[in-house]
Amino acid sequence: MHASFANGSGYIPLADVPDSWDVIDLAFAEPTSPTSGQIDFTLCPASECPNVESADAFKAAVKAKQAEGKKVLVSIGGANGKVQLTTAAARDTFVASVSHIIDTYGLDGVDIDFENDSLALDKGDTDFRAPTTPSIVNLIAALKTLKAKYGAGFTLTMAPETFFVQLGHQFYGPGASGTEDPRAGAYLPVLYALRDDLSLLTVQDYNSGPIMGLDGQYHTMGGADFPIAMTDMLLAGFSVAGDTTRMFPPLRPDQVAIGLPASVNAGGGYIAPAAMTQTLDCLTRNTDCGTYTPHGTWPALRGLMAWSINWDAFAGGEFAKTFDTYFG
Repeated sequence: MHASFANGSGYIPLADVPDSWDVIDLAFAEPTSPTSGQIDFTLCPASECPNVESADAFKAAVKAKQAEGKKVLVSIGGANGKVQLTTAAARDTFVASVSHIIDTYGLDGVDIDFENDSLALDKGDTDFRAPTTPSIVNLIAALKTLKAKYGAGFTLTMAPETFFVQLGHQFYGPGASGTEDPRAGAYLPVLYALRDDLSLLTVQDYNSGPIMGLDGQYHTMGGADFPIAMTDMLLAGFSVAGDTTRMFPPLRPDQVAIGLPASVNAGGGYIAPAAMTQTLDCLTRNTDCGTYTPHGTWPALRGLMAWSINWDAFAGGEFAKTFDTYFG
């Protein structure tokens, strides 16, 4: 949900978030500067969100949602929140400031939504299993520290774009020539290092260019084919930069949810409810897959993520209704 801004979709007090949503990411906590490591979170100003609740009411709503079995997380980054933990000092400041947000609001954990060039690989950093780029090494260390601090109940989710994950099947960082896009596949070392701590990965299957799937074909957003192919990669595993000696291993299906726009307003790549249902049928039942043949059947697939609760409400709640109908 949009907690720090309205973005044209309208503000929803946390207490009014529909029951459909089991994991609620509060968007967004942002850095004071890209390399400071200092992450701040504030509720939407009343000038933008006239119906914003007080801090005390917000904290009470967090507790009420948790009492209903929901998880409430702070989402760090977003399109405007560039975070690069290039130094040990920034790493430690990140841990301290994120801990302060978690403790202040009584949250369950964090969502890492680093976009743009928050994560980029240095030249010569070619193995996702042993990264050397400081901003990536420090992010991994910071998240492991937070997990250790808060224990087994700490919820860690990530919402990268396809460019940072599935594109790594073709391209990884600057490549041997040092001239390719250093952001390509840059989430892979983070996901790999934290795979045992990761609660949920919700790759954004939207706002994406064509991506090559495991079938060697390019898949384009906007229909069921795209999330089917992109999710199949996460659940089957894939070679990185075409090197079959460097395989990104599959995630557990209970760690994976499919990220989609909640409405046509929410981002490019919106797919209609029928295509959402087709995607789930294909991956969990191996039916209605169209021209794509997945590499398995995963009835334990975690579900769907939407950007966003607010945009879904703006569009009449169609995304949540489809989700609720499908899963009963």
